[in-house]
Amino acid sequence: MPEQDTYLLLKAALAEARPGDLVLEVGCGSGLISLELACKAKSILATDINPHAVRAAKARGVDVVRTDLFLGIRGEFDLILFNPPYLPTSQDERTGQWIDYALDGGEDGRETIARFLEELPDHLRPSGRALLLVSSLTGLDRVQEMAGVQGFGSAVVATERCFFEKLHVLRISFAHAGH
Repeated sequence: MPEQDTYLLLKAALAEARPGDLVLEVGCGSGLISLELACKAKSILATDINPHAVRAAKARGVDVVRTDLFLGIRGEFDLILFNPPYLPTSQDERTGQWIDYALDGGEDGRETIARFLEELPDHLRPSGRALLLVSSLTGLDRVQEMAGVQGFGSAVVATERCFFEKLHVLRISFAHAGH
């Protein structure tokens, strides 16, 4: 069952998507967001590292590929969505199960986010946008600084308070047109 963060990213994605967009959803989970966006965008490709998530998304009719972030993905996209593993996780909190890929953001919660931001410039069109879900536990300011280092500007487009954290959706785009 999708969690609050999925619905927050979905709401932001529905507001952001345009009819001509080529969309990539990284870490699609069960495929809910990709399914909901299908009628709003030109095309959607989804990815997930978890074979169980890929199977679930495929069963729902989502065009999904099993991969780690952008590995093997060619081309540039107008809109890239990512609800990353963002929880700060110590070594002894890891389960060794597939669920770690959905939750474990490393010691500071930013390990996978850092990899995503480093690879994003190769897959985002010059006029493209990315929506990245970030928790207050991860450090919103720090994630925005990391995006800036990669040449992106960012702004919070949606926020929701949960019982122990605040969730934010960052809209990320190239700081200078023509990157």
